Amino acid sequence: MEETEGYRLEKDSIGEKLVPADAYYGVQTLRAYENFRISGYRLHPEMIRSLAQIKKACAKTNFESGELPEEKEQAIMQACDEIMDGKYADQFIVDPIQGGAGTSINMNANEVIANRAIEILGGRKGDYKLVNPNDDVNFGQSTNDIFPSCGKITALKLLIQARAQLARLAEALDRKSEEFDGVIKMGRTQLQDAVPIRLGQEFAAYAAVVRRDVRRFDNAEREMRTLNIGGTAIGTGINADVKYEHAIVRNLSEITGLELRQASDLIDATQNLDGFVAVSAATKTCAVSLSKIANDLRLMSSGPYCGFGEINLPAKQNGSSIMPGKVNPVIPEVVNQVAFNVFGNDVTIQCAAEAGQLELNAFEPIIFYNLFHSIEQIRNAVSTFIDNCIVGITANQEHCEDLVNHSVGIITAAAPYIGYMKAASVAKEAMKTGKPVKEILLSSHLMDQKEVVAILDPRRMTKPGIKGLVKMRKLRTGRIDSIRRKHRKNDQ
Repeated sequence: MEETEGYRLEKDSIGEKLVPADAYYGVQTLRAYENFRISGYRLHPEMIRSLAQIKKACAKTNFESGELPEEKEQAIMQACDEIMDGKYADQFIVDPIQGGAGTSINMNANEVIANRAIEILGGRKGDYKLVNPNDDVNFGQSTNDIFPSCGKITALKLLIQARAQLARLAEALDRKSEEFDGVIKMGRTQLQDAVPIRLGQEFAAYAAVVRRDVRRFDNAEREMRTLNIGGTAIGTGINADVKYEHAIVRNLSEITGLELRQASDLIDATQNLDGFVAVSAATKTCAVSLSKIANDLRLMSSGPYCGFGEINLPAKQNGSSIMPGKVNPVIPEVVNQVAFNVFGNDVTIQCAAEAGQLELNAFEPIIFYNLFHSIEQIRNAVSTFIDNCIVGITANQEHCEDLVNHSVGIITAAAPYIGYMKAASVAKEAMKTGKPVKEILLSSHLMDQKEVVAILDPRRMTKPGIKGLVKMRKLRTGRIDSIRRKHRKNDQ
């Protein structure tokens, strides 16, 4: 290893290159840094930790297999522990979007770990005779099993975090459903008045869809627990000791604290990335659910005086630089925007997973870049949704009930008693004259006061079970027939 002032000279199969003398990364990392200035971002911190955990497990397993001397194992494991604690993050300089199927990311980890291990053993950075990035840190491995395993472990960690937030959201919505159970409002279909519903029922429905998303995340976690590690280049396990292959996942599970398992078919697990597509689909589905809820909250809180005005969202910040007092639904809006971003990420992941050829998919870097963003943004969006919106929502109960009582939609409840055509006629008259439905029913002698009170009770309309419907219809039909016979007799 040669040195010039401030630099050391390193060599690889491409040639020689000067590397900053104090850098823990090496020549292969530096080439990748120069080749792939794409996103302007660094690796996700959780991915760096996952890489260190994998390399630590590999060193431990290689030592147990008799393939790595103890002093090298200990130095490599100490370097990995330090990286797992957050040190040397600034040495992971490659762009997450890159060519080479993740080789540059794997070598960035190998070089940083090797150079720190060299220091631990008393050497100087770049003296790869002490610890070699390829021959020691990467022994028994390939980018093609290390990188996808790292992607799965990272995604799994992020999914666990996001799932916790979704479970918290479901609980918050459940509490609101109980709080709003007594608030009767007008249900709407196609943005038109339909029939009454309890505000609590709407929030219970939101909680139900979020709980389904929680279950989808449970399934997504299971997808990410199965690794192709041990398969090396194409899943055949070339250059990996049999003992290593059998022990690596056990050691990795202990180091990460995660329940991991090795794929039953390592070739399949190396070729095919459908698991990431499934996780992205679960994340996208969750984004759809969240965006729908956000849309509803924006509509119900619109106004507050010239719109629906049924609920109040917490005022979080000024809504306009020109209109004094205006407050916007900024939290639901950001949830919507996260959803839009997740939708786009899902398309990218789908295209990248499909584009693999034969024994390897070269496009994992863009899959991981987008998948990590999607899961993390869902986690963060849900967190702010709960704390800055859901828990502070209040209901305008009197306004909601007033809208119900003046709505034409309540005529639906009378249709089984007076018939669909008569009910439609009442609805038309109500819309034309502005008279309340109840008033028209009474003045037209289609119902008496007792029937109007019983049948058009808004709360009764929010649940099934019309007690005595058949009997009431028979009585009403009989009364109408009696009136008709009386009129015919008088006419004669």
